[in-house]
Amino acid sequence: QVQLVESGGGLVQPGGSLRLSCAASGSIFSIYTMGWYRQAPGKQRELVAAITSSGSTNYVDSVKGRFTISRDNAKNTVSLQMDSLKPEDTAVYYCKSVVRLGIGVPPRDYWGQGTQVTVSS
Repeated sequence: QVQLVESGGGLVQPGGSLRLSCAASGSIFSIYTMGWYRQAPGKQRELVAAITSSGSTNYVDSVKGRFTISRDNAKNTVSLQMDSLKPEDTAVYYCKSVVRLGIGVPPRDYWGQGTQVTVSS
């Protein structure tokens, strides 16, 4: 049906930058909100940033001014530019998209497999 493939995670020093990308493929009729979530060990998964199909964005307070979410509707991709990274940003980052598979088919959530981001000196 729909696959979300993430890339771009890794190890970076505090103050550094990483860019995460997520590509959606499959039997896609339309994509509504796309977003990035993260889950640190022992913590609940939280929304980091989201973007609607029209480009409206929202961010969790802890990343405002440091992270930027963007999307390419023609390519069904969403990216997260992460600057000024902090150790507390360390987590597995997941891409989520709200996808409709056809006219009259209710939209549903699809998740990527997750990519590890580690911020450490």
